[in-house]
Amino acid sequence: MKHPAAVVLTGVVLACLALDGATPRVSRAVMQDIERTFDQRIERYSVDDPLYLLGATRGVYLENYGAVLSTEVNLVVGPVLSPFRPKLSKEELARLRQKKLDRLPLLKQVVRDMMVTAATRLNMVPPNEQIVIGVTLFHYSWEDSSGLPGQLVMQAARRSLVDFEAGRINREALDAAIAVQEF
Repeated sequence: MKHPAAVVLTGVVLACLALDGATPRVSRAVMQDIERTFDQRIERYSVDDPLYLLGATRGVYLENYGAVLSTEVNLVVGPVLSPFRPKLSKEELARLRQKKLDRLPLLKQVVRDMMVTAATRLNMVPPNEQIVIGVTLFHYSWEDSSGLPGQLVMQAARRSLVDFEAGRINREALDAAIAVQEF
């Protein structure tokens, strides 16, 4: 039986040999530009009623799969609990929950638009590969998050997203091409 360290070292050596001299299809600089763009779209969504970005978006390109971006968002900042306000009324909890439910379609639109932007900027990614955006939704421990997902994942082939941007398919065809999962 091989020692675990030998197995890890063998895996690292094989990975280095496979990547030796290989140029990544998507440079880190391109991915960073897309990350910043997505962060700005979330932060600038609305001055009066913003979405709250809870950490920078991170992206990675997976050879033969596509580009994957991930971030965490709070749809609505809730009231602050303190010794002077140790709990919220049922009405306040219901309003917060409803506001988050109302904001979810807006977030989906922001993500859909960002998928199109990412697909057009990632022209070095083959058209059959995927553009995926995963958003983890923040929930307070005291809130009623029933009916709200903890995560939203949207993905589509780059080809469909670029075809929409170029006017070759309409919004209905784009919506049909995007797989949406809520967990």
